[in-house]
Amino acid sequence: MSLDFTLHYEMDGNKIYVYDGNITHNLGEIAGKVGIYKCLWHPEGEFKLAKDIITKLRKGLKLLKKNKIKYVKFEPKNGWGTCEYLILFVEDVLNACEKYPNSRIESNG
Repeated sequence: MSLDFTLHYEMDGNKIYVYDGNITHNLGEIAGKVGIYKCLWHPEGEFKLAKDIITKLRKGLKLLKKNKIKYVKFEPKNGWGTCEYLILFVEDVLNACEKYPNSRIESNG
């Protein structure tokens, strides 16, 4: 299973997607430990727009990079997902959020 994370705008009743990313659920535990699980996996209600999660993503990314050795021990034993892959995913999502701050978040995990 995996998380599908997208950003979109709504125009004339249609969704115009500006970002689409996917990551394994196996990295959810690490995401939780750095405070970004909810804003990526379950943003509904609290986080509606990309700009709503920028600060959390920046903080989580900083923790991941600064303390990567601390979080590597939580990598899935089955080998599906690494801390490094989560870093790349968060960087990608963060860049998209900064580029499209008023886009709507859609998360299907």
